[in-house]
Amino acid sequence: MRSENGIRRALEAGETLFGASADTFSPTVVETLGDVGLDFVWLDFEHGGPSPYDSTVFEDLTRAAEAGDVELLVRLPAPDPPLVRKVLDAGVRTILLPRVETADELRRAVKAAYFSYDGDVGDRGVGVGRTGRWAGYADSHVGREDDEVLVGTMVENERAVEHIEELLAVPRLGFAFVGPADLAMSMSGGDPTAKNTAAVEAAIDRTREACLDAGVPVGRIRNDVEAARAARDAGYQLVRIGGDVESLRTTLGARLSELGRS
Repeated sequence: MRSENGIRRALEAGETLFGASADTFSPTVVETLGDVGLDFVWLDFEHGGPSPYDSTVFEDLTRAAEAGDVELLVRLPAPDPPLVRKVLDAGVRTILLPRVETADELRRAVKAAYFSYDGDVGDRGVGVGRTGRWAGYADSHVGREDDEVLVGTMVENERAVEHIEELLAVPRLGFAFVGPADLAMSMSGGDPTAKNTAAVEAAIDRTREACLDAGVPVGRIRNDVEAARAARDAGYQLVRIGGDVESLRTTLGARLSELGRS
């Protein structure tokens, strides 16, 4: 099993990482996205895929990521401490917490990812799983693991933006990621198409600026080369540039169109 979290190392070095989603949750696709040269594969267990409470789900996915030399970024369905522990023990090292609004709920979930936390004992607990090579635990595993885990939070509603400084001050928060569609719904009374309104753009800018001021890496989705380049230049360090299903639809759809098929 890979012993180092490439996402965490790259972010700490100030690098920008580009990734794509694997909406099919296919290990073959995960490995292929790595072979393409992407830095991370986004797996969204909030809106799709098998149950993340079944830790065996991650066996083939983590092995495929290792084979493709790419990192997994796993969005959980909830900032649930027991789920945080279970997914990390299954071999995932970078997780993203959705639906966070306050520093207290974020702190509980982040604390569940660490054996030691903020000068005290963390809430990770010691278990048997792939992250410990299925062999129980050892002092070396516990000490090493805290140096490799990375926990991020979605910023996807008005309350999160209002509390952004408090969220970013939570100890050991590794990154933040902007969710424009849900943010638009939150700010527009339920219209996810309002992503480009002045109010939503202002909320995104506030989030980015707060992250840069706090020294917390920030990410967003940019499915266009120029937009992705602009995001990198604006200080975003995690940029999701597309996905497997979207790529199939656009690439093969364009070819069919050129062949005279609509």
